[in-house]
Amino acid sequence: MSKYTPLWEYVQKNGSETLKLTFEEIQNIAGVPIDHSFLQYKKELTEYGYQAGKISMKEQTVIFNKMD
Repeated sequence: MSKYTPLWEYVQKNGSETLKLTFEEIQNIAGVPIDHSFLQYKKELTEYGYQAGKISMKEQTVIFNKMD
């Protein structure tokens, strides 16, 4: 289990085609702040049927997209 597993499960349970979360929301869900390692961990998300889309440092948001 990775440190972002709670986040992946949250995204999957949400079931939306597209889900936009702030860095603060991600920290609250995952229990850890988003950091540079997120770029490595985001590959795990495909196992849950989603992929990380745009990561905005300016807006401090991440968009998650459901895979076909």
